[in-house]
Amino acid sequence: MIKKVLVTGATGFTGSFVVRELCAAGYEVYCFVRESSNTSVLSGCEVTYVTGDLGQPSSLFEALKGMDALVNVASIGFGHGPDTVRACEDAGVKRALFFSTTAVFTTLEAKSKETRLKAENAITGSGLEYTIFRPTMIYGTPRDRNMIKLIRFVDRFPVVPIFGSGTSVQQPVYVRDLARAVATVLNLSQTFRKDYNVSGKEPITYNEVVDTVAALLGKRVVKIHLPVRLSLAAVNLARAIPGLPNFTAEQVLRLNEDKAFSHEAAADDFRYAPVSFREGIAAEIEEYQMLKKGDEAS
Repeated sequence: MIKKVLVTGATGFTGSFVVRELCAAGYEVYCFVRESSNTSVLSGCEVTYVTGDLGQPSSLFEALKGMDALVNVASIGFGHGPDTVRACEDAGVKRALFFSTTAVFTTLEAKSKETRLKAENAITGSGLEYTIFRPTMIYGTPRDRNMIKLIRFVDRFPVVPIFGSGTSVQQPVYVRDLARAVATVLNLSQTFRKDYNVSGKEPITYNEVVDTVAALLGKRVVKIHLPVRLSLAAVNLARAIPGLPNFTAEQVLRLNEDKAFSHEAAADDFRYAPVSFREGIAAEIEEYQMLKKGDEAS
């Protein structure tokens, strides 16, 4: 039975939710953090902090001694995956859950794709009782890196540029659904040596994403669709305009790539049942509006 769990990426957006769910589930949680990490996001959690750096595998090895499991929320896209696997094996930790991403299935030549696939190969080729989670785009609070940009833009501007037709589908996953899934599977042997795509309830087009956000904000917006080639030029121009969200060429191309991923295997093995995008984004917008009122009042 797993009790003592080391979590990497604990102070990040997703990691902070994972830590809280693990604590709520009764696990003894140890957070692997750098000396410079801001641990205030974990205030109120009964956790033990262990200082180290994934760039120094020996520190991870030391932190893993005596642990029953590793939950590696930290991105495997920075090249630390193989070293993390070796640290688990050397420390005698058999159970490990790793976060990858559905971006490994992109047809684009994304810079981190090769690194992530190399990490996945190291995991699946190991003797660990691993589980790999591949979430889609994660959202859920103003700390996320994607939806909050759209929310702020729609709240400020009546015209929303759409890079391409806006008909390509995506399937964003609500961060709390993802965190609960981690706490659920950690002791489930049927999830050992398996990988899962972990997505939102249903696919939704980007046009529908914008319309849903606007409706929940009580805003009327006009969507202006820009051809992809023009969009690629526009993102470079937008970088010079203060207040506009920054996009990369890769993000523009990804917006025009279908990103629907079935979570049927997760539903079968551990009853994964995510909320709809409308329900999840409504919670994020509510938190955003509360923070905005607080800022305006101060």
